[in-house]
Amino acid sequence: MKVKTILMTVVGVLFTGMAFAQEGAAVAHTASATLDLAGLGAGLGLGLAAIGGALGQGKTASSALEGIARNPAAADKVFTPMIIGLALIESLVLYAFVIAFLKIK
Repeated sequence: MKVKTILMTVVGVLFTGMAFAQEGAAVAHTASATLDLAGLGAGLGLGLAAIGGALGQGKTASSALEGIARNPAAADKVFTPMIIGLALIESLVLYAFVIAFLKIK
């Protein structure tokens, strides 16, 4: 098993340059076409991040409220981790927002 892994690594290292080689004449994209595709990618990425964040926050709040409803005495122990979890989920969406706009430039 190790021999196969080492062989595949050596082959990958040796032939990676050919896979990424590109001739100057093959590039036919204009700056505006590249910018349009970057905007499309940024919009799709941000949309997916927002959907994922909203689903995660909904699931987090639902689970926390269900736990509090089942055991009201545990509300103090459940509330703080829920808020921290919601903040971390929101930070991931904000990171996607920043990365989307950095890729447009």
